[in-house]
Amino acid sequence: MTKNVLNTDLTGKVCVVTGAGGAICGMFAQKLAAAGGKVAVLDLNDKAAHQVADEISAAGGVAKAYKANVLDREDLERVHQQVLADFGPCDVLINGAGGNNPRATTDNEFHYEAKDIENCKTFFDLDKSGVEFVFSLNWLGTLLPTQVFAADMIDRAGNILNIASMNAYTPLTKIPAYSGAKSAVVNFTEWLATYFAKSGIRVNAIAPGFFVGNQNRSLLFNPDGTPTPRTGKILAGTPMGRFGELEELVGAVLFLINNEAASFITGVCIPIDGGYAAYSGV
Repeated sequence: MTKNVLNTDLTGKVCVVTGAGGAICGMFAQKLAAAGGKVAVLDLNDKAAHQVADEISAAGGVAKAYKANVLDREDLERVHQQVLADFGPCDVLINGAGGNNPRATTDNEFHYEAKDIENCKTFFDLDKSGVEFVFSLNWLGTLLPTQVFAADMIDRAGNILNIASMNAYTPLTKIPAYSGAKSAVVNFTEWLATYFAKSGIRVNAIAPGFFVGNQNRSLLFNPDGTPTPRTGKILAGTPMGRFGELEELVGAVLFLINNEAASFITGVCIPIDGGYAAYSGV
């Protein structure tokens, strides 16, 4: 198994990760298993979930894949019963399912640019169903799994970790729905932390800055591999001058779910952004 960078001990703990078929949350699932956790790998993409679970098992960890729709409470209840039967009650929940959609994305950064872009999709052309989907996936896709799995944690020193974004604090051009939805996730994290404060559950979040993944690769790089103008803007606004590496998210995750190291921390969202949020541009 890969190294546990903080010596966070999750031996015997049941860890549920949504969106775990993807690169980021799949890596989180692997790190939780490396720390001794029994990991339930949840994803709508059954094949991707099984691949992650198989990799964990092959490395000596404990994991099982579950096809799950984070927007379907009944389906989540079904998965919950399976996890209970396989591993027991949930101790750690990482709400990682989320993402954007082209139907909720404009082609132009500024309205006046529309005249210079052929067949430009502007703010006025955003698809209602696309915006609704993005909000549902990120916001309800965090709320519903929490409703289902957090009940296991009452008075058991449980941990909930939500995956927000720097978009929550500084909305990026072109993606208003995603920015708004991630802002809602941060607000929900604070609300939940207060609601569960006397119930033994800590609720926190991380806000990744710019990392290259399958969802944003086409926005950051041209088909020939050269950087897009958007990449130039991002790196100019990031004091460390580079994109983050996925492994650089792990320390904050393991820290926040560590009941010894972070025992008095709840309701926070940690930026992991190379200084992006701190930089004014001058």
